Amino acid sequence: MANQQQMANAIRALAMDAVQQANSGHPGAPMGMADMAVALWGDHLQHNPKNPGWANRDRFVLSNGHGSMLIYSVLHLTGYKLSLDDLKNFRTLHSKTAGHPEVGVTPGVETTTGPLGQGITNAVGMALAEKMLAAEFNQDGHKIVDHHTYVFMGDGCLMEGISHEAVALAGAWKLNKLIALYDDNGISIDGKVAPWFIDNTPQRFAACGWNVIDAVDGHDAAAVSKAIAAAKHSADKPTLIVCKTAIGKGSPNRAGTSKAHGEPLGAEEIKLTREALGWTAEPFKIPKEVYADWDAKAAGATREAAWNTDFAAYKAAFPAQAKEFVRRMKGDLPKSFNQVAFDAVVAAHTKGETVASRKASQLALEAFTAALPEMLGGSADLTGSNLTNTKSTPAFRVDLAGDVVKTEGKIGRHINYGVREFGMAAIMNGVALHGGYIPYGGTFLTFSDYSRNAIRMAALMKQRVIHVFTHDSIGLGEDGPTHQSIEHAASLRLIPGLDVWRPADTAETTVAWAVALQNANRPSALLLSRQNLAYSPKSDLGDISRGAYVLSEPANVGIKKTHGVIIATGSEVQLALAAQKLLAERKIGVRVVSMPSTNVFDRQDTEYKQSVLPAGLPRVAVEMGSTDGWWKYGCAAVVGIDTYGESAPAPVLFKHFGFTAENVADTVHAALLKA
Repeated sequence: MANQQQMANAIRALAMDAVQQANSGHPGAPMGMADMAVALWGDHLQHNPKNPGWANRDRFVLSNGHGSMLIYSVLHLTGYKLSLDDLKNFRTLHSKTAGHPEVGVTPGVETTTGPLGQGITNAVGMALAEKMLAAEFNQDGHKIVDHHTYVFMGDGCLMEGISHEAVALAGAWKLNKLIALYDDNGISIDGKVAPWFIDNTPQRFAACGWNVIDAVDGHDAAAVSKAIAAAKHSADKPTLIVCKTAIGKGSPNRAGTSKAHGEPLGAEEIKLTREALGWTAEPFKIPKEVYADWDAKAAGATREAAWNTDFAAYKAAFPAQAKEFVRRMKGDLPKSFNQVAFDAVVAAHTKGETVASRKASQLALEAFTAALPEMLGGSADLTGSNLTNTKSTPAFRVDLAGDVVKTEGKIGRHINYGVREFGMAAIMNGVALHGGYIPYGGTFLTFSDYSRNAIRMAALMKQRVIHVFTHDSIGLGEDGPTHQSIEHAASLRLIPGLDVWRPADTAETTVAWAVALQNANRPSALLLSRQNLAYSPKSDLGDISRGAYVLSEPANVGIKKTHGVIIATGSEVQLALAAQKLLAERKIGVRVVSMPSTNVFDRQDTEYKQSVLPAGLPRVAVEMGSTDGWWKYGCAAVVGIDTYGESAPAPVLFKHFGFTAENVADTVHAALLKA
């Protein structure tokens, strides 16, 4: 029989040794949660260390990611490809054991955590994906999607506002396979949390529709295991298990204090802790019997083999569904996608409609959501403004019993997130991490600030998550400066790994969607207008996907020589074209370049970039937003906004802030005279 106390002490020893060797880190959380980990990983977690990507594995999220040595220790002990040398290299350059867990770096890590509150929110997204996939693919007698999502989280996660958004949605969606274990130790960096964290956490979760198992001794692995077993029987509610623990458990002088939180225990305290725990092994040495108790390789292989047998039977009975399931879990698009995208772009070009780019987005979505059943849309209570819903994506709903509602055999694929922008963004990250769906969600561009850290995390984790940001400028009019985006486009473009698109018409919008869907390892943000945008005729659609292209040469307005270049995005492309005509009347020829995505253009080869923006030609950029980002293109001037907006009808604002063809033409003319 396994010695659970020694199993837990192995985590404590590895945690304090690794943090001591790195001379930085957080030993307290892994030492305090060690018994919880023994209960979950030893008795319940459905996983296979030899195949961390097994589709039907349980997902484990360490939301309080600063306690990373807990998950690293458990992954090593259970048999994942994480060696003792990897643990010794904790927090060193290019190691598999970064300061906070990183998906794609460490085998077995499901999501990158550290920004508190986002881990539990990612877990909600994972549990949502599991529930929806089960409703979509499972058949009578064939449960190929059947796993749980487990979360460890601490006081910090629950103080973060995003946790309220996530917890409320998890209860509303009745995610009964979501089980959260709360490390209730009452300590944070500043000390005992009681003076500033007085929430009645069990009542809060119960009020949000959760099943709550309160006051479990978090240092009694058997008691925690019993609570998890009970939680797994919940039919229609997610479960919170409140585990009472002591941070730094086992340390004679640091346990229960903030000194255990974020710094090494020190050599003398580690010696005393070893004595208190009865742990006689040297640093980074684990007794064979402890390894044997932790080893999950054989059990994991058996679990996956049993699932493979079940899936083979499913495949024999439902071959088309099985093939579709495999494709979607791999994240591959259907072979027909390129043709679908081509047809959609050509249709947008042929029709040449004058519509707002938010409407152009919906037109593109009609084609793409019909072709891609994995597209899972949503909006933060702005569906009618963001236009993220389509004929193929009815609203997602669950019934009173907690089952996903189906209409004509199909589940809803458009989510009402409510006014929860940050929660929506982090939940979409969890959906993408789980696999099986491509999530997209909408709000106003100004409120991307609420979502920003989750957008950054999607980029860091290289996840295909698509953000639809409408009402992208002062063009939204009377709502005024609180809603008018100024710095947001420039700010989002600064996030490494995020593609930002600000399309000018229906064709550019459709291309933006196609590229975003094809980028399996990159999130995208589409910045869309409220006001109508005229279609710009194009001689070549192919270069739109390269981020920028020549839209109109001086010859188009009767001028032979090119004197300069106007670069524009989104709604301002029409201004650039109008200014081009005015300048032609002055015998000045300018090229108009539409640059829907600076990020994508910047990745092009030098030859292409120089073909679009030739050296020696003065450049002027036009965009209704912050001017800072445009100077890198060698612009002689920028027509932009570096103040807040005003409340007035859009046409009045355009004139007030200088967004007229006349002002653009005058600015270009002046720049050319100075050149």
